[in-house]
Amino acid sequence: MRELKMKVLNKIVLTLSLLSLGACATITSGSQQMVAVDTTPVKGAQCTLSNDSGVWNIGQTPGSVTLKRSGSDLSVICEKGHLAGNALVPSSAKAAAFGNILAGGIIGAAVDMGSGSAYDYPSQINVLMKKGQVSSTAQNR
Repeated sequence: MRELKMKVLNKIVLTLSLLSLGACATITSGSQQMVAVDTTPVKGAQCTLSNDSGVWNIGQTPGSVTLKRSGSDLSVICEKGHLAGNALVPSSAKAAAFGNILAGGIIGAAVDMGSGSAYDYPSQINVLMKKGQVSSTAQNR
């Protein structure tokens, strides 16, 4: 009887451990994300992306960069010749972050938020380029 209780207890502990790992955004997707940027109506623009975790450059659009996730918005500024454009891309909480609150508790959620793993940006950003000024309207796909 005691051996049976130990087997059941071990299975419960193993199941709860696996559930908490599966909900942890840090483990499932990490603190970095690849983002692609394209510019309309021209290609070949140079873009600078920044958030409170760093600054990244794309030498020519269309292009992509791996950046550090953050809870803050992502600023994208692109220029080519007399054309310029910008986008302020909102950061959104990932579903795994909410699962982590349930399965991993406050500590797991705090780790994910602190590392940026709880957040995500759109994987594709399109910046509208205009003559002579940085555009305040940008399209996100």
